[in-house]
Amino acid sequence: MNPFTMLPEGCISEIISFTTPVDTIRSSVISRGFKAAAESDIVWDKFLPSDHQNIVSRSVSPILFDNKEDLYFRLSESPILLDEGKMQSFWLDKTNGKKCYLLSSRQLTISFSDTELFWEHTFDADSRYPRQDWNSRYHGLELTNAMVRFVSQENEDEAEERATIVILAARAPRNLKGKLPEKRTDGWLEVEIGKFYNGESGDDNGDVEARLLDSRPFHAKVGLIIEGIEFRPI
Repeated sequence: MNPFTMLPEGCISEIISFTTPVDTIRSSVISRGFKAAAESDIVWDKFLPSDHQNIVSRSVSPILFDNKEDLYFRLSESPILLDEGKMQSFWLDKTNGKKCYLLSSRQLTISFSDTELFWEHTFDADSRYPRQDWNSRYHGLELTNAMVRFVSQENEDEAEERATIVILAARAPRNLKGKLPEKRTDGWLEVEIGKFYNGESGDDNGDVEARLLDSRPFHAKVGLIIEGIEFRPI
């Protein structure tokens, strides 16, 4: 007999809580005792964000759950709309419980977004938010600079100097090199703007700014449709 299984259930739960959600699911098949310990709120409360109660309270629709494990999988399997559903949605990375956010296009600062001549807000039944459209034709977006920075740690000029090139087109034009969009399972295209690291301690490093910068400001551009921008762990 494995002496580990002779420990009290609460003790086993405490030990399992120092693993990962994936390891916890695997351990639940060892025995009935492990299954009960792995389903304990002690375990799943550790995997949920420390501010999960506040996040759940901001959900547009009530979130019904039987226990903390149930809540974890509800948050990881389907995004929830927050704050009246107009600005952002939230979900958990299923494998590690880290927080993910999608900020809607209406929450972004976009040049001339308040001018109907250049932009319009449309609704799509398959989208979570109103989206920003830049007409139905498409050209002029082949070269765009992208960067992410901590506002308090790096000025704009420094960030722009290390900006990477993204190509907002389904196919890269000849002789141009840069990051291309990839198709998502929901049908949208996405392109990585950049990465940032805020350390293991969880300390607040201040505001993070993500930007797409026009590399050819005097060239006409049409055809861009924006649903939002995602911040998620890697």
